[in-house]
Amino acid sequence: MTKLFRDEYLLFIGILTVCFFKLGGDQMLSASGFSVGSVVAILGLFGVVMATIFAVVRHSDALAIKLGDPLGTLILTLSVVLLEVVMISSVMLTGEPNPVLARDTMFAVVMAVLNGLVGISLLVGGWKFHTQEYNKEGIKSYLVGIIPLALLCLVLPNFTSPEGTGSITPTLTWTLIISSVVLYAVFLFTQTKSHTHFFVNDEHESAHEDHGPLGSNLFHSLMLVGYLTIIILLAKSLAIPINDGIHSFGAPAALGGLIVALLVLAPEGVGGIKAVMKNQVQRAMNLFFGSVLATIALTVPAVLLISIYLAEPITLGLSPTDMVLLFATLMVTSVSFASGRSNVLMGATHLILFFAYVVLMFD
Repeated sequence: MTKLFRDEYLLFIGILTVCFFKLGGDQMLSASGFSVGSVVAILGLFGVVMATIFAVVRHSDALAIKLGDPLGTLILTLSVVLLEVVMISSVMLTGEPNPVLARDTMFAVVMAVLNGLVGISLLVGGWKFHTQEYNKEGIKSYLVGIIPLALLCLVLPNFTSPEGTGSITPTLTWTLIISSVVLYAVFLFTQTKSHTHFFVNDEHESAHEDHGPLGSNLFHSLMLVGYLTIIILLAKSLAIPINDGIHSFGAPAALGGLIVALLVLAPEGVGGIKAVMKNQVQRAMNLFFGSVLATIALTVPAVLLISIYLAEPITLGLSPTDMVLLFATLMVTSVSFASGRSNVLMGATHLILFFAYVVLMFD
């Protein structure tokens, strides 16, 4: 127990931080004005969250070493996405009705990952190595799932609802549920059983150096789940000052969803960028593309089933502006990853699309 506390003291700090904010500390975050106490609470919360993020990356790296890719990176992806689904579902079950919550969250993840995180990774990787290589068959496997699910779930509802409002008809509801579950199940079989070689790049599969002593698979898995749970619970607390700040400055409500999404995705972002800096582009793309595919494929069935259970309408169809951004993102991503080689131009292009998404959010 002493060794566990010494090596994983941050886990205990995170648990105490969660208890503090859930047992009354949240009131300090929502206090009007910027008092010394509220500023200290916000900075302390942010510091614990960021430190916990790096702990998640540390344990996911350990599992990747012991299990090998793609299974190692798949564990981190599914852990983050499953907790995202739990967070969205809990808000739907306990909060005020918000028919566009799932849509805005999924779109934020798509734009933040495919343009923001992918753009930064390709830019810094291209700057350091000029040209980097990856297994394009693996990227194609991700895209062949992402493209149809993104269009079916976020665009098609605009053309099937009677008023064109993006609401979901009963027929489309069950079509999306079945399609998402089946397609993701087939993808997981392809990634972990039949075509695992699509998701590795042997030429750049160097060991994760300077990691330190490794524990058992069970130990690292439990620590990964524990740290991820702390991040999700504290992300809800961190959303309080974010939302207050957005309200105070008159910023769009969607900005809060984007900030929280980036925070939740930070473990994958940090892990992916670290992999790119080691010239392991394939591992980074497994994290990023796997996150987008899993987010859509797992979130859509969950929120649709909850909407059926609560008998509340849900809106998935994007606005015309967001549909254009989604089409542009999917098209550019398909072109960028068609050759098996990346450079700084591709990274800059994706970041431009992310910049446009953020700017148009305020329009």
